[in-house]
Amino acid sequence: MHYLFTSESVSEGHPDKVADQISDAILDNMLAQDPHAHVACETMCTTGQVVIAGEVSCKGWVDLQVVARKTIADIGYTKSEYKFEAESCGILAALHAQSQDINMGVSRATEEEQGAGDQGMMFGYATDETDNYMPLTLDLAHTLVFTLARIRKEGKEMLYLRPDSKSQVTIEYDEQNRPVRIDTIVLSTQHDEKLHVGDKYLLVTPEMIKHDIIEILLPRVATRDSRYEKLLENFLDDPKAKLLVNPTGNFVIGGPHGDTGLTGRKIIVDTYGGRGAHGGGAFSGKDPSKVDRSAAYAARWIAKHLVAAGVAHEVLVQVSYAIGVAQPVSLYVNTYGTAQVKMSDAEIAAKVSELFDLRPAAIIRALKLTQPMYQETAKYGHVGRTNEVVKKTFFDSDGNTFEREVELFTWEKLDRLAEVKSAFGL
Repeated sequence: MHYLFTSESVSEGHPDKVADQISDAILDNMLAQDPHAHVACETMCTTGQVVIAGEVSCKGWVDLQVVARKTIADIGYTKSEYKFEAESCGILAALHAQSQDINMGVSRATEEEQGAGDQGMMFGYATDETDNYMPLTLDLAHTLVFTLARIRKEGKEMLYLRPDSKSQVTIEYDEQNRPVRIDTIVLSTQHDEKLHVGDKYLLVTPEMIKHDIIEILLPRVATRDSRYEKLLENFLDDPKAKLLVNPTGNFVIGGPHGDTGLTGRKIIVDTYGGRGAHGGGAFSGKDPSKVDRSAAYAARWIAKHLVAAGVAHEVLVQVSYAIGVAQPVSLYVNTYGTAQVKMSDAEIAAKVSELFDLRPAAIIRALKLTQPMYQETAKYGHVGRTNEVVKKTFFDSDGNTFEREVELFTWEKLDRLAEVKSAFGL
């Protein structure tokens, strides 16, 4: 029997994502000065106010106000009418030194025996239903809000757009878990109340926005790949399909003025859109000694390798840790009955344990996680992204800027594919 599955995404202007980006921008600026910095940075943002709190151990320091204001401006909160604006919002900083009890559990005489920063379980997931091994529902939801933000920043079309937006995509799957059709797209975007056209002001309505989504946004999204093009073409021609745009009828008040934002409140958007599983630990604002982050990236790295190698069509990997202990407590693999090798899931997990060193220090080294590479993860998902090398600008302790070359999304590389194929006889 066919079934429906739904995932959602939010834009970089969503209040929770604003908080995530500020936390990760602060982390990056500390790592750029001290690759071994320990950082746990939480952010709250509301009407005209940002609160930054947490624990750090870092040889350098950053001007938190400068970093936060630049991050907010880059997102697009640059107008006083938003009631949350980069230059005028208040910023309260309450960072203090990391607990010695935690540091004692993490630090070791030899790097290889570095303990896990906390207990917990982390998950990684991959599926072959998209080219980037992500669930189609989430990949499409991300693409919708990412493309909408790009249109807003270009400033040539849909001139009424404001930074906050959300998407939700429901796809119908068949009995073999293959996507058949898009059933529903929900898109809510913050907007100006009126649009200045010539010498007139036009009221911005859901009907106006829906027209532009059909004529401007969806055609650009369709260019992502041929599958999107066909799915969206069929969606617009399908009388049973639903496109719901700003269902409340109005979305002028938004961003941190409309809803308080907190670091770590969009963990399902950050990962797999409800597919697979999630251990509950958030990512943003945490340095890689926190296995909530580093081990979750490693689990994705492994799951993606297993699917790309042809071990299974769909894979979930769980790894768990005890605080202060280097070796994982457990490793679990679930192929959901899609394994393409004559091995049980437990046997696949045993083989993975032989292939991948999941001690925190080994993960950090393999994925180059001491780089200041994290602000880019804080919007449009931490996984399923493009591995690339970019130049980034940072602030030093004196407020001066400097550039670094940084490799992003290293856990998306298939750098050990030949080794995995060989190990599984593929």
